[in-house]
Amino acid sequence: MAIEWHDFASGADLAAALASQIAARLSEAVRANGQAVLAVSGGTTPVQLFEALSQHDVDWACVTVTLVDERFVPPENGRSNERLVHTHLLKDNAGKAKFIGLYNPALVAETAAIAAANRIDALPRPFDVVILGMGTDGHTASFFPDGDRLDQAIDAQGKALVLPMLAEGAGEPRLTLTLPVIAEARFIVLHIEGEAKREVLARALEGGEETEMPIRAVFNHAQTPVHVFRA
Repeated sequence: MAIEWHDFASGADLAAALASQIAARLSEAVRANGQAVLAVSGGTTPVQLFEALSQHDVDWACVTVTLVDERFVPPENGRSNERLVHTHLLKDNAGKAKFIGLYNPALVAETAAIAAANRIDALPRPFDVVILGMGTDGHTASFFPDGDRLDQAIDAQGKALVLPMLAEGAGEPRLTLTLPVIAEARFIVLHIEGEAKREVLARALEGGEETEMPIRAVFNHAQTPVHVFRA
């Protein structure tokens, strides 16, 4: 387990510093490979980060943005991560980036997951940057402790790229990248804010079952150091 810590006095300071690091990583990937892939998470925590990142001078036309996970709701729904990304990230300089979402209007999440996996499979991997959040229950992505496909989603040897997930704490059905897709990324960030999440992370790092606090699976299997940005 390799961790690099980045501590900040405020969420604004964190957002500015992390946006600069992400922009540098994406620019480096574009120079090296002609393209870059960024996977981001939803929720309220990354809004300042998205706003800051959208202003950076990256060759955004060579960048594809996708999602770590998504609620099985259409983009016009207020809880859609796709809507969040379009509102706060894919604008200004970053408006030139391509977007590959996980949601599609299938009848059930299981069918949507198959279509999403095909789109993810078409992207170059490993992804250049993956930004994760964490809930107070220790979940990340849609790896919920009570998720119906949690064991499959955090199987480090699993072949699935995207899975549907049902969990009592999740609200809607979810679509999530699996652990192997996340763990192989070139730059993995866990972005957390607030004392409550600091305490949750400390408990997670004390050790224990991955199914109890699934964020542990990322730390246990990441192929590069996990960069923890916290305020």
